[in-house]
Amino acid sequence: MSDGEVSVHPTASVHPRAQLDSGVKIGPYVVIGEDVTILENTAIDAHVCITGKTEVGKGCRFSPFSSIGGEPQDLSYKGEETNIKIGNNNTFREFLTVHRGTGNGRGKTVIGDDNYFMAYSHVAHDCVVGDKTVFLHGATIGGHVDVDDFSQVGALSGVHQFCRIGKYAFIGGNTVITQDVLPFCRVAGARPTLLYGLNAIGLRRQGFSRERIKTLKDMFKIVFYSELNTAQAVERIEKEFPPGEDRDEILCFLRNSKRGIVKKSSEKWDEDWV
Repeated sequence: MSDGEVSVHPTASVHPRAQLDSGVKIGPYVVIGEDVTILENTAIDAHVCITGKTEVGKGCRFSPFSSIGGEPQDLSYKGEETNIKIGNNNTFREFLTVHRGTGNGRGKTVIGDDNYFMAYSHVAHDCVVGDKTVFLHGATIGGHVDVDDFSQVGALSGVHQFCRIGKYAFIGGNTVITQDVLPFCRVAGARPTLLYGLNAIGLRRQGFSRERIKTLKDMFKIVFYSELNTAQAVERIEKEFPPGEDRDEILCFLRNSKRGIVKKSSEKWDEDWV
């Protein structure tokens, strides 16, 4: 536990029933609502608004004019009590928005640990964001979207509601996502969104070995180039590859995809991988 005192600027408006742990710093003209809980050593810069039933973890940072805990932008919402849960060591940059869940959805919006949200990015109602993701400037995810660990959403990209972004996936800038993105993939483009193969550079940066990347590449060939449908590709991967973290991640994702996956590939991907 930190021994630091809570610091609140005299111009801030903090509800007396809000819970602030030790080491929390509240800057000028900040608004903190009644049902907000902020854990140790989180720093909130000027003009930030945190409202609703919102829990913020330890060591987070909020830049000016970010807004957390607002009502969901969903016409079905009728004022039900829903919430937001934010983990530890997240960075929220300027003009970012995160909305709480809906009564007809999960009832909550969840953000894990160690994520970096750049300016103007948006996390809509009922979303679940994992750990160590990066949202670049203006990245927007619609309601009920899942963004898994270590993935990156490119600048000015939009993700359709109910889509899922798999682990270690990379979405290029200005991309429109209307289907699920398989773990470890690179995709980019606006209608149609194109597959650019394995996110090899990102995986190497995360410490993936050449052998591990090659195995992923071989599984991808079955999914994207074998002319098998998804169910057949799943069956073949099960037969040809032993159980393991990456194989199981891909198979689980394919089995649970509700919107289908991005499969149309770019010509460059075809040339490099077929």
